Amino acid sequence: MRIGRYRFDAVEFSGSLGDLGTLVPLSVALVTVNGLGFTQVFLVVGLFYLATGLYFNLPIPVQPLKVVAAIAIAFPEKITLPVMSAAGLLFGVILLVLALSGTIDWLSRVFTKPIVRGIQLGLGFMLIMKGIEFIQKPGLFIDAGAGSVSIGGVPVNLIIGLVGVAIVLLFTSSSRFPAALVIVGAGILVGIPFRPSNGFAWDLGPTAIQLYAPNLADFATALVLLVIPQIPLTIGNAIIGTTDTARSLFGAGDATQRADNRSFAVSMGVANMAAGALAAMPVCHGAGGLAAHYRFGARTGGSNIMIGVLFAALAIACGKVGVASLSAIPNAVLGVLLLFAGLELATLLHDVDKKEDLFVALFIAGIALATTNMSVAFGAGIVAGYLIKCGKAKQGHEDLPDDSGANDEKGGQDATDE
Repeated sequence: MRIGRYRFDAVEFSGSLGDLGTLVPLSVALVTVNGLGFTQVFLVVGLFYLATGLYFNLPIPVQPLKVVAAIAIAFPEKITLPVMSAAGLLFGVILLVLALSGTIDWLSRVFTKPIVRGIQLGLGFMLIMKGIEFIQKPGLFIDAGAGSVSIGGVPVNLIIGLVGVAIVLLFTSSSRFPAALVIVGAGILVGIPFRPSNGFAWDLGPTAIQLYAPNLADFATALVLLVIPQIPLTIGNAIIGTTDTARSLFGAGDATQRADNRSFAVSMGVANMAAGALAAMPVCHGAGGLAAHYRFGARTGGSNIMIGVLFAALAIACGKVGVASLSAIPNAVLGVLLLFAGLELATLLHDVDKKEDLFVALFIAGIALATTNMSVAFGAGIVAGYLIKCGKAKQGHEDLPDDSGANDEKGGQDATDE
C-alpha cells in the first residue's frame, strides 16, 4: 500500500527491522545496566524515527551513540542518569552549532571519499565481527541471567544463527516473505519457550518520566568521558557517512535532496536535546543502519513511520514489559542482522578505483578493526592521506624535465642571431 510518497507493506516493515541488531542490544543494556527509563528511551527512538521518516522519506536509521553507550555500559558507577542527561544536551548543542554555523560543510571537506569509505568499511567489518560474536554466544538472550540452552551439545543460539543466515540468503529478494521479518518472527517464536519469566515486572503503562537538570560536574564528566571520544565517529559516520550512503543507495536526485550534512546534524541535535532533558539514550543516524534498512527491503520513509509507531506505542503502553519483549529476541537473530548490515556497508567500497584512495580506505578499516576506535582510525587516515599526497607532489616535482640548459642554449643562439 502506498500513501503519497510513503510505502507501507511487508517489505518496508521488514526493512524497518534491519537495524535491530544495533539498536536492541545497546538500548536494552542501557535500560537494565544503567537504569535509563524504558519509556524515555523508546519514546525518543520512536518519535525520532517518525520525524525522520516524515521529513526525509528515506529509511534513515535511529541508533544509539555507540561510543557513549559502550562507555556507559562499561562504567555504570560513573555514568549516572544526570551524566547521561548532560551528554545528550551537550551533543545536541554541538550538532546544532555545527549545522547552523555551516561548520559541518567545512568539516565535510576533510572527510574525502577514501576517508568516508574507510570509515564505512571499518564499521562494516566491526558489524560483521559483532554479528558473528552474537551468533557464537552460548547464551540465547541478551541478559546473561537467561543462561545457555543446548540441543545435543550444540547451543540453540548457534543453530538459530546458522538457520538465520540461510533464511536471509534464501529470501534476500523475496517480497512475499521478507528476510528480516521472517528471522525476527521465527527467532522470537523459538526463543519464547526458553525465556525465563522471573526478573521482569510485567506491568503495563509507561515507566516514570522526569526532567533532568545536570550540574557543572555532570557536564564536565560527560564532556571528557562521553562527548569528546564520540565526536569524530558522529561527524564521520552519522552525518557525512549517512549523507554519502543515502546518495550511493538512492542516487543524487529528488529522493535525496533533503539528505545532506546540515539536515542530519540538525535532526540529531534536536533529538539529543530532547533525549538529554529526559536522561534518555543519546541517538544518532548512521551509515551502517541505513545500509541495514536498505538491505532488508526499506526504500521509503514508510519503514520509519511503522517502526516509529511501534516503538512509541511500546514505550507508552508496555512499560517494563517492553524490556522483556525486546530481550526475547535471541542473540543469534541480532547477530544475523548485524552480519548482513556489515556486508552491505562494506560493499560501498566498490566505487573507489584509484590505488592511493583504496590504500587509505583499507588503512582506515584496518586501524578501526585493530583498535575498535574510529577516532584513531580517522586520524590515522587523515595523516596517511596527507603523506601520500605530499609524496606524490614531491615525486611529480622531481619528474619534471630540467630544460634550463636548452633554454640557455636557445637564448644564446637568439642573441647571436641578433
